[in-house]
Formats: sequence, structure tokens, C-alpha cells
Amino acid sequence: MKHTILFFIGLFLMVSCAEKVVEEPENLIPKEQMMDILHDLAIFNAAQSSASRKFKDSGIDIMEFIYKKYNIDSTQFSQSDLYYASLPLEYQAIYEGVESRVKRKKDTLEAIGKRRNDSVRAANLKRADTLKEVKERKAMKPTTPSS
Repeated sequence: MKHTILFFIGLFLMVSCAEKVVEEPENLIPKEQMMDILHDLAIFNAAQSSASRKFKDSGIDIMEFIYKKYNIDSTQFSQSDLYYASLPLEYQAIYEGVESRVKRKKDTLEAIGKRRNDSVRAANLKRADTLKEVKERKAMKPTTPSS
């Protein structure tokens, strides 16, 4: 009896979870494009948080820029975002894709910065060695007394 009740409860949960909460909008933004949009938004929001003054001074509206870049409008974006949010596994996959892209970019930029810093450090060491060598040569050079 217990197993039968558990079976029906499980079946009920599966059917209710499979039911669509939000209908697919006519102008649904494709999953890959939605990932691109959310990636750009993540980058812009990070940039805006560190340079908010420049964004204000330039008059750039991030969302308007996104709408123009992807040829969408606010309603289409909102409806598509709501639709994907109603499908937790799809939404999670989209955000995991965005997160991995941001991480790859971050790792690439950090590697470039490390290489640049290493190059600067090596150049400074070489310069210091050259200066030390010049000073040593001057110190070893015999001075001739003037007559």
C-alpha cells in the first residue's frame, strides 16, 4: 500500500513538473542568442560597477545597446527571459554556459596580464643589471692624475 501511494505521488510530481507554466512566446529568442545576450549583460554590468562614472558621463544605456545589437525589444527580451526561467533546467544550462564563457575570458585576460607583468619584470631586471655593470666599469676605470 505504501509503495502504491509513493508511486502515485511520484507520478503526480513528474506530471505537474512537466506541465508548462509559461507558454512559449511567438518571438522567443533562441537559446544560443539568449546566452550571448546574458553574457554581454554580465560583462557590461561588471564594467559598469567598476567604471560607473564613465558610463554615466558617456550616456550609454546598456539595455538599449543590447536591444540594438541583437535587434530585439524589451518585451521580447522579458518574455523570453520569463519563458526560460519557467524551465529551470534550460535556464540553468543557459546560465552555466554564460558562466563558463565569462570564466574563459577571465582566465585569458589573467594569462595575458601575467605574461605582460613577467615581461616588464624581466625588462626591469635586465635594465638594473645593465646599470650595475656600467657603475662597476666606472668604478674600475683608473683615474689619471692631471698634471
